[in-house]
Amino acid sequence: MNPYALFLLYGIAIAGFVFVTLVMNKYLGPKPKSTPIKLEPFECGATPVDVRNVKAMPIKYYAIAIVFILFDLETVFLFIFALAAQPVTGFMVATFGIFTFLLVLILLYVYRARLLEAVTE
Repeated sequence: MNPYALFLLYGIAIAGFVFVTLVMNKYLGPKPKSTPIKLEPFECGATPVDVRNVKAMPIKYYAIAIVFILFDLETVFLFIFALAAQPVTGFMVATFGIFTFLLVLILLYVYRARLLEAVTE
């Protein structure tokens, strides 16, 4: 069997498993009712000190989390590429070049947007 077809079949099986799991959870899972007590903020089992003290997290932290996940995944893909590249062909080098170019573009965007400086302020 073609390795790409096998990879596609594997991806479809994973997506199918996730879909079936989510559908089963929706229809067979527990359906708790929201009560005012459950909606209160939880402070380590103690009575809440101040209900109005619950603040939203600034949006700049989400940008840092997304960039971290992106670079983390790209690092994993680079390791997979390095392990799988047994006979190095021109196509593989071009693909690696495009991938690295996109990685550098993202790094330049993070640097020019000053995402890391926004968090330290």
